[in-house]
Amino acid sequence: MAAEGEVIACHTLDAWNENFKAANESKKLVVIDFTASWCPPCRFIAPVFVELAKRFLNVVFFKIDVDELQDVAKEFQVEAMPTFVYLKEGKEVERVVGADKVKIEQTLSKHVATASA
Repeated sequence: MAAEGEVIACHTLDAWNENFKAANESKKLVVIDFTASWCPPCRFIAPVFVELAKRFLNVVFFKIDVDELQDVAKEFQVEAMPTFVYLKEGKEVERVVGADKVKIEQTLSKHVATASA
């Protein structure tokens, strides 16, 4: 797994399965950024996501390119990019669709607060 404060970019199904399993076992909040290289809003929000990873060290951040890992995008029923899926112990607790910086951070803060409560 990546070091704290980093976004884990998975480019193969094996890398995804291995890292995702480890993240779920850590009992930390997991946030997945479903993105695409051809998507302008995805490119806009990418540095913001990296910044959030540096600030929220008790959260595991993933970046999945929907063209590289179509099966993972299908599994999470991603229909628009970017989509941010928030998970606790492998179960989806919320999702944010679109590059809404404020909403992404508010959702993160809300679930971090409940995770440590």
